[in-house]
Parts: sequence; C-alpha cells; structure tokens
Amino acid sequence: MRLANVEGRAVLLASDDAGIDVEHSSDGKFGPGLSAIFENWDSFRVWADHAAVTAEVTFTRDQLGSPSPQPKQIVAIGLNYSAHAAESGFAAPDRLPPTFTKFVSSLTGPDAEVVLPAGGNTDWEVELVAIIGRTATRVKEDEAWNYVAGLTIGQDISERVSQLAGPAPQFSLGKSFPKFAPVGPWLVTPDAVPDRDELSLSCAVNGQTMQDGSTRDLIFPVARLVSELSQTITLYPGDIIFTGTPAGVGVGRTPQQFLQPGDELVSRIEGLGEMRQTFVSKAPEAEG
Repeated sequence: MRLANVEGRAVLLASDDAGIDVEHSSDGKFGPGLSAIFENWDSFRVWADHAAVTAEVTFTRDQLGSPSPQPKQIVAIGLNYSAHAAESGFAAPDRLPPTFTKFVSSLTGPDAEVVLPAGGNTDWEVELVAIIGRTATRVKEDEAWNYVAGLTIGQDISERVSQLAGPAPQFSLGKSFPKFAPVGPWLVTPDAVPDRDELSLSCAVNGQTMQDGSTRDLIFPVARLVSELSQTITLYPGDIIFTGTPAGVGVGRTPQQFLQPGDELVSRIEGLGEMRQTFVSKAPEAEG
C-alpha cells in the first residue's frame, strides 16, 4: 500500500499520479489528512486493504507534501553505517548511535527549493525514514515492525559550519534550517517493498552519484532502532525516524564538496521512489 499527502489530503495510490481520496472513499471514516489516519492506523489498514483503489483523483508532484505532515517528534540517527562513521572520523557505535532531532519547522515535502544558509557548508545525507503507526513504549525488537506504519525517503540536509561550531556540536540546529528535512514522496507499507531490511539507496548532485548504499548495512536496523528508542522515549503515531546515512557525504570527501546555488539533489530508495531538491542562495523577494 502507498499513501500520499496531496495538498493536505490523504490519497491511497493506484499509480504515481492518481488514487482515491481517503475521506471521500471511506465516507468520512478516515482522513481527510494523514495525521488523523496515523492516530487510527490499525483500523485504517483494515479498511485500506479492502478498498477499491482506482484513479479517481489525479495530482502532480508539486502537490505532494510530507507523508507525515505534523509529527510530534522527528528523531534522527547519526553514524549508523560503518563506512560513514569512518569517513566522519568516528568509530562505529556499539550501542545506540548518536541521536538528535530535526525540528519540525524544517519539515517539507519531497520536491523543494531550499535556501542555502549564508557562510555555511551545506551537505547531503540520503536516509531511509520510518514513520510510526502505533504508540511505542518499551517495545521488544522482534515486535518493533508492528509499530511502523511505513517507510519513505528523507534527506538529512546538514549545514556543517553551525553543526560543528562552538564548544560542543549543535547537530539539531545545523540540521534544522527551513526545508532541511524533505520527506516523501509517499509512505509505503513495509509489506509493499522488495525487502524491508535490504533496500538500495542513493543520491546524486547534478547527475553525479554521491552516495550509493544499502540498508542491509545499517548497524542498528529499523526494528532495533524503534526498540532501543522506545526504551527511553515514547514514540507517537506519525513520528518520523531518520535512520542514518551511508558513506559519500560532502564533508567526508577529499577535497570536501558542498551544495552550491543552482545544484539539484536527487535521492532514491528502492521501492520508495525519489525526491528532488534545488538550492538557491537566498529566498526570492516578495512582489509588491
């Protein structure tokens, strides 16, 4: 099952540009937005698994928003691939990797124009994102997938100057500029991907591949992350978990490479689709 946020309305997809409006098709039982659906995820799945999905509603890419538009929490994980830990100058973690937040104000849909912070070094980090479907507290690892509504793509866009400045790194601030958390293009339930624990992921800048990895190399796979996180924090329906990025980020290259005005960043994950961001030096001035 694939579920999209089309201008704030939940659409169950028949194709990449068409599907059924959930609220209309369920006679108002579910929807209209995604947030309400996550709060009633188990009942929604029962309905959706038996729904007749047609091309009743059509849409374009610019109408897509984040498949979880109002999460209570965005949790992000660092150093969760050994090769990325090495290129960052750290040992691979043997317990829960560094954990931080991307503030909700940085959240945006899959295709966005992003303003580069002045004086910064802005980097790319393609990531598998898990969206929570049930409240999770002290969940066992072998039950953790039952708490995941679906998977999608995320870019943990990171401004390295502010992230690493000061007496201690400011991960959350350096990764939370406006539109630094694009997520999408839609939610795909774990049963609808080729292998929920082994998905290829990559990103390219202006057509040049920068990252090319597989989620089989996650040190802490999705189920273990959900379980470990839930031992400390309560995860709520609609919460977003960025699971970490593979090797190939700009700060780890020799020489280092960062995003520039006019660059296009394309991120892909097997079975989930792709996202595109373009970068500008400042926001367009308002007319009038």
